[in-house]
Amino acid sequence: MTDYSEEQRNELEALESIYPDSFTVLSENPTCFTITVTSEAGENDETVQTTLKFTYGEKYPDEMPRYEIFSQENLEDNDVSDIVKLLELQAEENLGMVMIFTLVSAVQEKLNEIVDQIKTRREEEKKQKEKEAEEAERQCFHGTPVTIENFLSWKAKFDAELLEIKRKRMKEEEQAGKNKLSGKQLFETDHNLDTSDIQFLEDVGNSVEVDESLFQELDDLELEDEEDDPDYNPVDLESD
Repeated sequence: MTDYSEEQRNELEALESIYPDSFTVLSENPTCFTITVTSEAGENDETVQTTLKFTYGEKYPDEMPRYEIFSQENLEDNDVSDIVKLLELQAEENLGMVMIFTLVSAVQEKLNEIVDQIKTRREEEKKQKEKEAEEAERQCFHGTPVTIENFLSWKAKFDAELLEIKRKRMKEEEQAGKNKLSGKQLFETDHNLDTSDIQFLEDVGNSVEVDESLFQELDDLELEDEEDDPDYNPVDLESD
């Protein structure tokens, strides 16, 4: 007859020796304990971690232990689901034998794979960003290749915009012409223009000052009389 209690007690002692820093007993009846499993450090020292909780049944190891993810760090939901499936598979394969060490070792390998996947994913994201940056830089220097189709499309758009500008300009000029008043219309709308020139002359005339000292009396001027000139000859004037 199998002594289940003895097998369980021996396994607990072995687990405590193998995992001294991560093994914790939660209760003795039923026997319940946790083991924290941490991945190896990745390229940038990142790690993923999970704490597994196990509970022995009365007939363990001939019946599977109860197990669950007690806590986790840096794991995504799909990673947690994968770990639970892995535990189920390993428990079925090892039924009838003490299996906690086997289950924990399988989870340890899985966590290491997850870290490697994180590294690969980051490298792919980095390459993708570099590729996109190179493509953007190439587009800046080369632009979009000109084809008949995109040139005709651009020209049609350009001609439409140019035609619209011309229409607006003609409309503005036409409107400006309608708003411009003729001379007659200006006089009809502003009666001050009738007397503006006269008023200007009067204002200017009133403001002009004449300095009489600048003019001399005609009597003071010495004018030569042509008849007093000894060379004067009226005949000569008539002949001219």
